Amino acid sequence: MNILGFRSFFGKEREKIIIQPDQQEKQLKVSENVQTNTDNLYNILDNPDDLKIRTLSLGSKDIKVAFAFIEGIVDAQTIHESILGNLEQQDQLPEESDPLFEHIYNKSIAVNDVEKTNSFDAMTNSLLSGSTVIMIDGVACAMIIETIGGEQRAIEEPVSDTLIRGPRSGFVENIQTNLALIRRRAKDSDLRFKTYNVGTRSKTTIVLAYVEGIINPDYLEEAKKRIESIDIDIIPESGYIEEWIEDSFLSPFPQISNTERPDTVVAAMMQGKFAIIVDGTPFALFAPIDFSNLLQSPEDYYERWLLGSLLRILRYFAAFNSIFLPALYIALIGLQPGLVPTHLAFSIAGTREGVPFPPIVEAILMVITMEMLQEAGARLPQTIGQTIGIVGGLVIGEAAVQAGVVSPIMVIVIALTAISNFAIPTYSVAISFRIVRFSFIIAAGLFGLYGIVLVYIMINIHFVNLKSFGVPYSSSFAPFYPSDWHDIIVRTPLQTIKSRPGSMDTIDNTSVNNKGERS
Repeated sequence: MNILGFRSFFGKEREKIIIQPDQQEKQLKVSENVQTNTDNLYNILDNPDDLKIRTLSLGSKDIKVAFAFIEGIVDAQTIHESILGNLEQQDQLPEESDPLFEHIYNKSIAVNDVEKTNSFDAMTNSLLSGSTVIMIDGVACAMIIETIGGEQRAIEEPVSDTLIRGPRSGFVENIQTNLALIRRRAKDSDLRFKTYNVGTRSKTTIVLAYVEGIINPDYLEEAKKRIESIDIDIIPESGYIEEWIEDSFLSPFPQISNTERPDTVVAAMMQGKFAIIVDGTPFALFAPIDFSNLLQSPEDYYERWLLGSLLRILRYFAAFNSIFLPALYIALIGLQPGLVPTHLAFSIAGTREGVPFPPIVEAILMVITMEMLQEAGARLPQTIGQTIGIVGGLVIGEAAVQAGVVSPIMVIVIALTAISNFAIPTYSVAISFRIVRFSFIIAAGLFGLYGIVLVYIMINIHFVNLKSFGVPYSSSFAPFYPSDWHDIIVRTPLQTIKSRPGSMDTIDNTSVNNKGERS
């Protein structure tokens, strides 16, 4: 037997020691003996320093009552004032265990969320989530009191979804706070929160949020089915959920969007989408989505429609530059220079004099350098990262031109490509464009413009076959929804947006009431 086998064997033996001799069931139950319960807690959790168990004697018969909690993840003030303080102030308590348990449950706990359980597993999971557990000698049941607290980050402006005009509050790592932020913006009686505990070991709380009466039931059932199918040990971040439930994990394009902004989540739900909020992360997910959603920003709706439309058109132009600009340079300069105007061709040829590499090698070297600078700037502290990104780009670009390794026009092309990539509002899409860019560069270096067209056709084929929870990724372009074109490339005045996106196939498709006011 190998070492892992011995560990597995002794692990099972340890579990047998914890389970009571008279217990034949597979799941451990709460014992009537308080000392046995506390010993089981210490054994299961391996006697951690932050596990605090306090035993009191209550009533004239000195009935043992044990309070257990994990220090650091509970609200100590609630425990001392609403639980222990209330018990200490009561003079007359029942003399028997069962009446004492009911008395404490019904009259002594000044906390809203109090539950009973006889499952030791449920009690342990609640304890590790920040609840306080009360066990009374002679009662084979425990009380679970929600006392979640501890140090938490305050509500701040989102870091990844910054806006010039718009709300400044963003999600935090506490799921209850995030749900409250959503409710403040959507005071709708049809707003629904369905809670799941995901992760066989982490038992991470995730909430599926949607507006009943708007969302398509088929999309909702598919979301529930995929969430319930998750089988993984731990969920440290919403990215684990995203990768598990997306339609195609081989696609470079995200099929689920993420955001730190409560207003974005609420707006998505009002369009017939669902949201997934994960405890422990400020990033919420929402779906189904299509490609046009990924180039939209909340600021498009907070500014007047002319400004919002201009910004959106600029983003489409930036997306084109980010993907095609280096490839077009390679194709036109390297393989089809006859398509370039004569004076421009002579000017570019003059700048390339003495450069030892062909355009494709030159482009790949500069693109890889740009990618490394972006990653270095993102991983370093903010003040240093900005300096590395700006100074590093200038110094390396100037040094490369002076050394004759690359041409000045290539530095300009790569700089425009980087700026265009930063204009994409969704970070995951910007990364996808960086991946696709290399495909176009290689195709342009091998086949010129024909290679660019070939890769473009392949991406379009992939687009029309890709779906997000049953919604075509290419809608509203194909399939074509004429009513959706008031909010794709341009954003028309709010008074003209009278319906929800046709691709969402919502139950209530009207977004304005009979008086012309938005619902």
